[in-house]
Formats: sequence, structure tokens, C-alpha cells
Amino acid sequence: MKRRSVAGAPAASALAEALVVGAHGRHVVIECADGQRLLAHSRGKKSACVVGDRVRWAPAGDEAVVEGLLPRRNLLMRQDEWRTKSFAANLDRLLVMLAGEPMFSESQLMRALIAAEDAGIEAVLLLNKCDLPAAALARERLAPYRAMGLTVLETALKADPEAARAQLAPVLGGHTTLVLGPSGTGKSTLINLLVPEAAAQVGEISQALNSGRHTTTTSTWYWLGEQATGQAGQDGPAAARGAMIDSPGFQEFGLMHITPERLATLMPDFRALLGGCRFYNCSHRHEPGCAIRAAVESGAVSAQRHRLYEGLWAELETGQRPG
Repeated sequence: MKRRSVAGAPAASALAEALVVGAHGRHVVIECADGQRLLAHSRGKKSACVVGDRVRWAPAGDEAVVEGLLPRRNLLMRQDEWRTKSFAANLDRLLVMLAGEPMFSESQLMRALIAAEDAGIEAVLLLNKCDLPAAALARERLAPYRAMGLTVLETALKADPEAARAQLAPVLGGHTTLVLGPSGTGKSTLINLLVPEAAAQVGEISQALNSGRHTTTTSTWYWLGEQATGQAGQDGPAAARGAMIDSPGFQEFGLMHITPERLATLMPDFRALLGGCRFYNCSHRHEPGCAIRAAVESGAVSAQRHRLYEGLWAELETGQRPG
């Protein structure tokens, strides 16, 4: 569907609903029910909107003003000792992209999965570059995640793009999916494969936000498949087709918004053993009679995940990353 430029935006009924498809600072790009996109700003000094939000808006000259934020189903975020960063809202799935070259960080993976579990968002892992030799070690490191019930997909986006498209299109179709992963895992390749017009879409949003040099630090919404009307309704952007949200690469993933006592409840392999410890308030680090530590010793639970758990507990308890 043709999208009218911001300058030529038509008048709209006050407090109409729209979807946030781009955001930078106080400005957002919203998509109306008919597919038209408008530049909008939030009242106040700072915008509380993130990509995936649904908002109520009113016209304001050549732009629009966001008057209210509709209730969210969920919000994926990270928080360290300095600031809170929200990735996106109203997600169906989190797709975590991994690779053996460069080898993924299990600490970052565990943190992302805990954040998704905390927000009630289903997570799917995608091991890219599975045609390369390093994939064997990556596959071995992902074995505990398969064992705990997580879906782990494998693909070779560059070596066999058509096979990747055939595999991933049905997985992503009909869902709003945030794609998360460090640089070098193939996020851009994935998006360009499934959304051929991705460059044009990000250029449009960047131009509207006047944020060209900031596009890699903000999340961007991409539709999958043909444009459809009614995407701003309650049945949502992904009711008839899917959408992908590209998030910026990350080096740190703080979880300061989660208390250490909740960690085990957000880790499926640990959670399955809760209630089996001698002490009701067991921290699963040093107490005798701990069911989780016994499972680690027997090999039923990954020793590496338990080591990461201990480090994360200490970090959340002290409020800072270990030096």
C-alpha cells in the first residue's frame, strides 16, 4: 500500500490508534490503520514509546502527537546500574541469533533468555552458519538448551538462502518477532532475505526521524508478506501476517530489574527442580541438600549454566557487574 509522506499527511480523527514502527528520542514513526506512516512526537521531554507499542494520537500540523499509550502485553528490556533500555513491546517471540564464527557468548544468551522468560515471551534459538566447522562446537554448547525444551533451529543464510527462507518463513509468519543477537551472526542477512524492501523501509523511517547515523542504535519494524489494512486494530499487526523487529547489537545485557531470588524460577532446567531442596529459601549456590547442585554433580544440569547463575546472582546481589 502506498504510504503518504509526513508532510502530506491527511487530517485524522483525534485519538485514532496507530502502531509505533520506529523511534528515536522524543520522535516516533507511527503507522495508521490504513498503512500511512506519520512522524509523531510525545508530549513531555522523553518518549515512553518503543517499537511495537500501540498508541492513541492526534494531528498536530504536518506531524502528529502521541496522546496516550495503550496497555502492553509485554515489554522486553534490559537494565544495568546506569540505565534501562527497552527493546520492543507486544512481542510474540524472541529469535536469538547465534553462530560459531564468531562463537556466541553463553552468558549473553542466558541473560536474554531470562529477560524473555520474565516478560512472558517465547524464545527460539537460531544457529546460523551451520555449514562452517565451528558450528559443531556451537551445537554442542546448545545441547543443554535443546534438553530443556527450547526450539533450536539451524540454518546457513548465505550458503543456502532458499533453504533458509523455506525453513524460517513459516516459523516467523503470523507472529511479531524481535530478532536479537550480537554483530556477525547474520541479522542483516536474515532481514534482507525475508524482507527484500528492508533497506527502503529503514531509509524511510530514518529520513522521517532525521536519524540516519542512529539507525543502528534503534529498533525497526518490518512487515513480512503483503501489506494489509487494519494492522492497527486490536487483533494486531501480526494477526494476518508476520512482522520482524530488528534490534541493535548489544555487548552488555543487564538484568538489574530482576531479583536474584527469582533467577531459578526463570531458568527452565532449574525451575523443574524447585521444591526438592532441603531448605525452602535455598539459593542453589552452597546450601547442603540442594536439588539443583545435586543435578549439576550428576550431569543432569549444565555445570556451565550453574557457574553463570552463581555469577549473575552475585552481580544482582551487589548491583554491579564483576570486574
